[in-house]
Amino acid sequence: MSRILLKPNKFAIFIETLIAKFLANGYRLQHTHNLKSVIQSQLETIKKAGTWKAERIIASPQRTQILLNNGKKVLNFCANNYLGLSDNPKVIEAAKNALDKYGAGLSSVRFICGTQEIHKELENKISAFHKREDTIVYASCFDANAGIFETLLTPEDTVLSDELNHASIIDGIRLCKAKKFRYKHRDMKDLEEKLNESSGSRLTLIATDGVFSMDGTVAPLKDIIELAKKYNALTFVDDCHATGFFGKTGRGTEEHFNYLGGVDIINSTLGKALGGAAGGYTTGPKELIALLRQRSRPYLFSNSLPPPVVASGIKVLDLISNSTDFLQRMEDNTHHFRSRMTSAGFIISGDNHPICPVMLGDAKLASDFAEKMLEKNIYVIGFSYPVVPREKARIRVQISAAHTKEEIDRAVDVFIEIGRELQVIQ
Repeated sequence: MSRILLKPNKFAIFIETLIAKFLANGYRLQHTHNLKSVIQSQLETIKKAGTWKAERIIASPQRTQILLNNGKKVLNFCANNYLGLSDNPKVIEAAKNALDKYGAGLSSVRFICGTQEIHKELENKISAFHKREDTIVYASCFDANAGIFETLLTPEDTVLSDELNHASIIDGIRLCKAKKFRYKHRDMKDLEEKLNESSGSRLTLIATDGVFSMDGTVAPLKDIIELAKKYNALTFVDDCHATGFFGKTGRGTEEHFNYLGGVDIINSTLGKALGGAAGGYTTGPKELIALLRQRSRPYLFSNSLPPPVVASGIKVLDLISNSTDFLQRMEDNTHHFRSRMTSAGFIISGDNHPICPVMLGDAKLASDFAEKMLEKNIYVIGFSYPVVPREKARIRVQISAAHTKEEIDRAVDVFIEIGRELQVIQ
């Protein structure tokens, strides 16, 4: 057997190195073990509270009837596919053509070598749709919300945010250095009091969702705009759950109130009614958009939107700009669902919006109710804390223009059957 011969000083270094490696590995093992234990404890707490969010796997395109990976066909009532355009043949064809012509992606951010002619075409179409001066496109509306407040507002400014605004607005506001106020949900008296407190700011910005995604309620935009004028404030609306399908021609919350053009800044998404793929944007004054292109971090440091997604958005804007047929079908479907459900005794939240929360209160009840619906081939999801406030658990039903009356009646019949079984209704 051969022996390793080392001089005394080298032998000491060799032993020290072995000990150091052993200790380091031991520390890493212990550290990893502690990490897993801490996380596992949190996971168990979530499961016991009945708020565990399981991801069901779909094996088909997004549509009203979908196929799950277990082979089960179900009616889908929980997608943001408001106009039913996620699998529209014309939209798919546009995406395929863009894939062939422009490739899968740019491998770059916009200002380096990530801007193609179709990116500018999409931004121009969005500007024209909203009747704004300019638009900047992001990978998502979450990115758009993360990029605007930090870029626009300084410590000399003030931002006032509805307490139930989307998480992306909340996170975006946290990034900025402006003075921050949170006003009570849709409470104009509280908003005005806080506007009074913020007098003297360089810029004052009121931020709100146009439609609140968990409740289907609409911001009192007319009153907000009037208060903004009174106190020389700017208005910001996240219109993700309104763009393309809310208002007379689908131009969102401001059109719903006959205030088209009344909002200073609109952020919205391509990932819901406008094709359902990805992408968000800010549209507004050209000077603001120019500033965002120079300083908005999610824009500067994220790859540009893939060409097939861009082409999908362009095609959807063309489709909805030339016809309101989709809007009428969605409005009729929404009214039909809400009428039948309330007649059956369910409490449905919201302001006649296709977001139709079936209020249940208890988190475990909402989860069990959704599972029983799935057993009957109706795909819905229970929402509970922390997505919604405690004791306000619900099943959020979302109606699409693509649903047929027969599909809606089938869903309502199952709701009634399970509602009686679980003693939610008589």
